[in-house]
Amino acid sequence: MGKPTGFKEYSRELPKNRPVEERIHDHKEIPTELSAEKLNQQAARCMDCGVPFCHSGCPLGNVIPEFNNAVYREHWDEAAEILFSTNNFPEFTGRICPAPCEASCVLGINKPPVTIELIEKNIAEKAFELGLIQPQAPKNRTGKKVAVIGSGPSGLAAAAQLNSVGHTVNVYERADRIGGLLTYGIPDFKLEKWVVERRVELMKQEGIVFKTNANVGVNIPTEDVLDQYDAVVLCGGSTVPRDIHVPGRELEGIHFAMDFLTQENKRVAGDNIPVDETIVATDKHVIVIGGGDTGSDCVGTSHRHGAKSVTQIELLEKPADKRGIDDPWPLWPAKLRTSSSHEEGCNRQWALNTVSFQGDASGHVKTIKLVEVSWKTAENGRKTFEPIPGTEVELPCDLALLAVGFLHPQKEGLLTHLGVDLDIRGNVKANKYQTSLDKVFTAGDMHRGQSLVVWAISEGREAAREVDVYLQGESILESKNQSITALNG
Repeated sequence: MGKPTGFKEYSRELPKNRPVEERIHDHKEIPTELSAEKLNQQAARCMDCGVPFCHSGCPLGNVIPEFNNAVYREHWDEAAEILFSTNNFPEFTGRICPAPCEASCVLGINKPPVTIELIEKNIAEKAFELGLIQPQAPKNRTGKKVAVIGSGPSGLAAAAQLNSVGHTVNVYERADRIGGLLTYGIPDFKLEKWVVERRVELMKQEGIVFKTNANVGVNIPTEDVLDQYDAVVLCGGSTVPRDIHVPGRELEGIHFAMDFLTQENKRVAGDNIPVDETIVATDKHVIVIGGGDTGSDCVGTSHRHGAKSVTQIELLEKPADKRGIDDPWPLWPAKLRTSSSHEEGCNRQWALNTVSFQGDASGHVKTIKLVEVSWKTAENGRKTFEPIPGTEVELPCDLALLAVGFLHPQKEGLLTHLGVDLDIRGNVKANKYQTSLDKVFTAGDMHRGQSLVVWAISEGREAAREVDVYLQGESILESKNQSITALNG
């Protein structure tokens, strides 16, 4: 490595966040920039560890020590070549990935891990700044046409990979903008949309055709797509939200989190939202039900609306502050995580179950009744909970946002018309990304269920390779393991 003693000399350091009183009045990204000197020091912390467990921690198999070493030596072209060889969109993952690679960092056994995500983002942005990222249209076309349905991270990754080997790729998106979850699920204060638009424009210049407002199975006949293309890749995501079934659920002012977040992204983009459809937190007591990232995004968005109060509740018990015996290194630690949204102010509570909602005479929610629960592990290993008598509490609630996850992809329309097999959870069943229909493949959340953006990109890349083999009999696209082997070779 460039500086073998770097991990002894430098401490982990991340960019400072913009002040809370400033950032809650805009939708700009929150972190500031780290100086070139500080970034160099962070890259120098990467150890010559022998067995880099960060490779296995990363769903994409990013070759992390090598690009860290290149950054330390200020060889940005080399760093970009290494990073982009395994990750089509490090400008996305460098901003919104929870960084499972860092949880597997060998340095993390007894010290804070290397700032891998930060370095990844800076490699991507430096590559754009230096003009290292240019449209790479294939020199020859294979004559094969592929339809990618869904323009989220898995669809974009599949499209980029398939286009790179010469197939003609058309991407169908039912929304009015490209990007899927990246555009309409993640707030701008975590991922400003110019980052997505920059990448989409580059992909257009490389020959990929994007079709918006194109809902295959609804306003685009499924049969037409099957007839026109040599292969189809389903990347529609897991879009059916999990609901809670309690008295008062029908009251006005209770919404799925993604409806709230999608509308805000449209508003920030300049769209006009009809008055009768508006979901805002201004001057309201907001209850966010669900303790994950989506719930956190609702918290941050509510602050920017000027909510009167924001409370986030979670059914599970409060996680520990650090690893325990059940999640030792290099496993992903089930520990307490605090986001920038929580830092802006939030009453977080755990081990609470929703009993009911109560409304006013007009049918709008006004309060929520909760009860504390105790968790225990049954003989079969499953954890169950029971309400604790006498612990009921009632909180003011003018707006309730349900952020309790997603069940499976939407079945009506495309999946029903195709008739593809589904697994026990309702996701599209596949063998090496190929569905029960010969020419139809699938990737991302539609295939694996609700997951991370980095997993979606990985699935899109792997599915593209299988499509290429199907169309050509072989493929020069490398799988995750092949990429690691080649770069370590």
